[in-house]
Amino acid sequence: MGQGQSGMPGGPGDSKKKDQKKAEKPKYEPPVQSRAHKKKKRKGPDGGATKLPGVYPNTRCKLKLLKMERIKDHLLLEEEFVQNQELLKPLDDKIAEERARIDELRGSPMGVGTLEELIDDDHAIVSATSGTEYYVSIMSFVDKDLLEPGCSVLLHHKSVSIVGILADDVDPMVSVMKLDKAPTESYADIGGLENQIQEIKESVELPLTHPELYEEMGIKPPKGVILYGAPGTGKTLLAKAVANQTSATFLRIVGSELIQKYLGDGPRLCRQIFQIAAENAPSIVFIDEIDAIGTKRYESSSGGEREIQRTMLELLNQLDGFDDRGDVKVIMATNKIESLDPALIRPGRIDRKILFENPDANTKKKILTIHTSKMSLSDDVDLESIVNAKDDLSGADIKAICTEAGLLALRERRMKVTAEDFKGAKERVMKNKIEENLEGLYL
Repeated sequence: MGQGQSGMPGGPGDSKKKDQKKAEKPKYEPPVQSRAHKKKKRKGPDGGATKLPGVYPNTRCKLKLLKMERIKDHLLLEEEFVQNQELLKPLDDKIAEERARIDELRGSPMGVGTLEELIDDDHAIVSATSGTEYYVSIMSFVDKDLLEPGCSVLLHHKSVSIVGILADDVDPMVSVMKLDKAPTESYADIGGLENQIQEIKESVELPLTHPELYEEMGIKPPKGVILYGAPGTGKTLLAKAVANQTSATFLRIVGSELIQKYLGDGPRLCRQIFQIAAENAPSIVFIDEIDAIGTKRYESSSGGEREIQRTMLELLNQLDGFDDRGDVKVIMATNKIESLDPALIRPGRIDRKILFENPDANTKKKILTIHTSKMSLSDDVDLESIVNAKDDLSGADIKAICTEAGLLALRERRMKVTAEDFKGAKERVMKNKIEENLEGLYL
């Protein structure tokens, strides 16, 4: 009774097992800290309890902030640019497509025509260079405010529609003929020719500067002047002096420039010359070597000759047409006045004819004095002997003698011109004037 059952709790066997387990479990011991991981104690009352974080300089932080802000602004600007490009790309593509369509309508080869008449806002009558007239349409992109009868227009090469306007319908050659810078020659550079200078002043300068004198007199001033005479007598030189002395617009034309390749270009160029002269009035038109287009008319089977005669007829119309040419004066020059057409040099068109003859002894002396005024002459040079010699010398020949004498002095490395230089120069110039010697050059 006194012994309990072996399987029941509370027996002596259980207490022995518990004591054995307690004996086997090791006693807790705190870990031993090594010297390497041992924390150092901070000196001070608080120790390490209130440790502060590391503080960097404020200036460096602000610079970094400003740099990042600039980067941000750049990125925002780039983003806005990309968005705008995406928005504007369809519009740019549309504009490029429309321009390509306009260029396709115009076409690379285009013709030039003249607008004859406006029918309505979308149609007009034009004439091509061949003379044929067309009833054509006006493209919508053409500025219709600039369209007026007589203006030059661009025509489509297939449909002959008006696709553009030529704003400046004046030939560029006419602009080249206009003298922007006055020549350096003046009346003082002309030896003699007092009568010729007086006549050209009365015919050209005075009507432009004092037209009231002619009105009080009750006469009309001369329209044109022709200068004729032997070559080298000073015709072109006098025209240069007129251009130098007057403030009027000066147009210089050579007669051969009015001879053009295509049919109708010569008369058109002549018409444009007088149109520019009227727009820039008062003006002077100087036509040198007028015998290139002003020869007498005769029956010819050559198309070139007929075209030259048409150019002369247009010149006659401009000189004496229905339009008043009061502020436009014409000066012509030629050395073959006998070959000119009588209709060109009749009174009413060319009112004054000025003859230029070979200079006399007094005029030769004046010309020689002008050309030798800037030369270094030796004491043995006698200008009277050169002038008094009975030689048929023109003003150009005297100038050639002075130039040749200077070249002979330079050949011998001398800075002064001697009488022998003038003698040799005169022999050279006179030798070239003899026709037999000129013919011998070609043998």
